[in-house]
Amino acid sequence: MARSRGTIAILTGGGDVPGLNPAIRAITVRALHEGYRVLGIRRGWSGLVGLVPDRHADNTAHMVVLTEEVVSRIGRTGGTFLHTSRTRPSHLPRSIVPPHLAGKYRAEINDATSDVLGNLEFLGVDHLIPIGGDDTLSYARRLDDEGVSVVAIPKTMDNDVPGTDYCIGFSTCVTRSIQLAHELRTTAGSHERFLVIEVFGRYAGFTALLPTMAGAADRCVIPEHPFDVALLAELLSRDRDRNPSRYAVVLVSEGARMHEESMTFEGEEADQYGHRRLGGVGDRIAAGLKNASPEFNHGRPVNVVNQRLGYLVRCGDPDAIDSIVPMAFGNIALDLVMSGQTGRLVNLSHGVYDSVPIDVVTSYRKLVDLDRHYNCERLRPDYKTLMRQPLFIITS
Repeated sequence: MARSRGTIAILTGGGDVPGLNPAIRAITVRALHEGYRVLGIRRGWSGLVGLVPDRHADNTAHMVVLTEEVVSRIGRTGGTFLHTSRTRPSHLPRSIVPPHLAGKYRAEINDATSDVLGNLEFLGVDHLIPIGGDDTLSYARRLDDEGVSVVAIPKTMDNDVPGTDYCIGFSTCVTRSIQLAHELRTTAGSHERFLVIEVFGRYAGFTALLPTMAGAADRCVIPEHPFDVALLAELLSRDRDRNPSRYAVVLVSEGARMHEESMTFEGEEADQYGHRRLGGVGDRIAAGLKNASPEFNHGRPVNVVNQRLGYLVRCGDPDAIDSIVPMAFGNIALDLVMSGQTGRLVNLSHGVYDSVPIDVVTSYRKLVDLDRHYNCERLRPDYKTLMRQPLFIITS
């Protein structure tokens, strides 16, 4: 029997998206064929914190040996069968410190990186492939600084990981947003209302802008540009007047905000990356539109249909692009591992697969270019030519 080329560990962190399982399958199948042993780390970085470095301990809750039989059944499905979490080992609250580490970490916030490194050594991991957004990958960058061989894969519905035009999950999010917006039109049209649809997008408005560009809405409001609700009411009123069915649609990024107001949060509690849960801006905008609408509708208010898409665009199977791109990303990750290139982020830039240094994920924030792609006066996409533009136009 040929000697193993080493051990590769895979983990997924942050929110689930369609396309994670195809990526896990692609990495595993290729790695096994190349002679590697493959481990799946359960629940993202939480698995590497909770694992007990004892040969007699039951660590099945924290890791699993991956085989072709295991991954072949999940490659066509959504979500992540390895599960996920928003754990940040460098900022671990005392309340979730595992019992076997309780005596070691007694501060309110703890850095458990030494145990993560110890557990990677205990498992015999030679190469780590984390799949996640900028939060998950910011800790991957920390491990790269600590000497771990890391090759990262970008994932997020918001498509806002720096260094890549595309992140796993974005296409399915856009596809579902367009589909659901079109389905909601029947209710908006039946009642002659404004239709407010809240979509993902904490800091970047790609998930609102691209569906609007594709005809899913008349207007969109995005985090990059604080807006005036009276202007939005005026624009939607014009759109409604021109529509034979007497309705108009606006897509709202969850991180959008009106002038001189902050983002809208569901509560005060923040995750380990400092993010409070967003949600409810669609409610505030719907109320603002109804209050402002009489000025543009002969003194009569326009009622509003308000829908938050939320997990409807996260769940279910990946579309074609989120089946193909993860396969390519997984294979490129193996190419990098086998060529000895570490500290890399697999990427897609102007239609070409490649990789960039992983430190790009913490070097800047990836946002919509307002000058190129958004008309702040009309609250809608703006583009002068599509010649020589990449597939998703606004994400490069």
